[in-house]
Amino acid sequence: MRLNSITLTLAFASTAACLGSAYSLSPVRGNGGRQASAAFVRAAKSSTPSKSSSSSSSTVLSASSSSSLAVASSGESSSDSSGIMTRRGGGAIGGIDIPLLLYFGLWYLGNYYYNITNKLALKAAGGASGFPLTISALQLGIGSLYGIFLWLAPDARTKPTVTLDDIIKMLPVALCYAGAHSASVFSFSAGSVSFGQIVKAAEPAFAAVLSQFVYKKKISKAKWLCLPIVIGGVILASVNELDFAWSALLSACLANVFAAVRGNENKKLMETEGLKDRLGGVGNQFCITSILGFLLTIPFVFFTSEGARFGEFVKLCKTSSALKANMLASALWFYGYNEVSTMTLKKTVSSA
Repeated sequence: MRLNSITLTLAFASTAACLGSAYSLSPVRGNGGRQASAAFVRAAKSSTPSKSSSSSSSTVLSASSSSSLAVASSGESSSDSSGIMTRRGGGAIGGIDIPLLLYFGLWYLGNYYYNITNKLALKAAGGASGFPLTISALQLGIGSLYGIFLWLAPDARTKPTVTLDDIIKMLPVALCYAGAHSASVFSFSAGSVSFGQIVKAAEPAFAAVLSQFVYKKKISKAKWLCLPIVIGGVILASVNELDFAWSALLSACLANVFAAVRGNENKKLMETEGLKDRLGGVGNQFCITSILGFLLTIPFVFFTSEGARFGEFVKLCKTSSALKANMLASALWFYGYNEVSTMTLKKTVSSA
């Protein structure tokens, strides 16, 4: 049965927005990386992979989870400020945390459809020789517009009260966020989605190395021992779909570096006094990061060969409905699932 992808996309983005509006950025105690990993394993045990067609989707979920767990291990944590979810185990029925399972489900759904629509958009634009950097920039731009719309819509989301100094401090995080996204999109354009996700699954290793040797944050032996399991699981899930390309490998590794630095820089950022209160929530933080990331990406796109061919891209958008529809859908899926994944990890920390 064919689903109305645009309707499904908007419904998902709206759900993510509602959840994001209810979530605060207050810190909690505890080992965030270990608790997030444990919660993910518990949820993963209850899921059953589909047939062979689900190989790529299982890769997508595993690598996405690995990426976000790397962020969690770098120290990001928060608590819930709404009455819907409590600090420990809110919404639990018979020992099962229903909101947490809902978050994992939305995270899986969003990441799965993002990778499908993103690959279709890249193919419609000519693959690696087309406009991967332009598409990645516009995905950030479309997501930013959606976030701004939520600020303007009545009773949708409270506007942040950040200062210019706060914005300046957020620039390193935004730059790494934009770099990770652009490199990932280019990797997917140069090779298969499964191959790109295999390399991206190594992000926790990049994060651990940077945290240990650059940021001087000690990583426990338990976390080091978990890394081969996480990476090996994704490789086994996609071993029959390998489509090796050096450009895909190098760009995916670059995305890992950007993402690992982002996680550590974000931890330093959130230590800024009063910033959590001025941001007002996970949704606001992600929206501001997206806006800044989009603005930082624009000059980079026009300094590459794609900038000189931007007129060609505009003409292609006018004639290719597949490009327009999938670029719009992938942007909203990307924005929504990233917001949900952040909330998922924050809830695992607060409920563990």
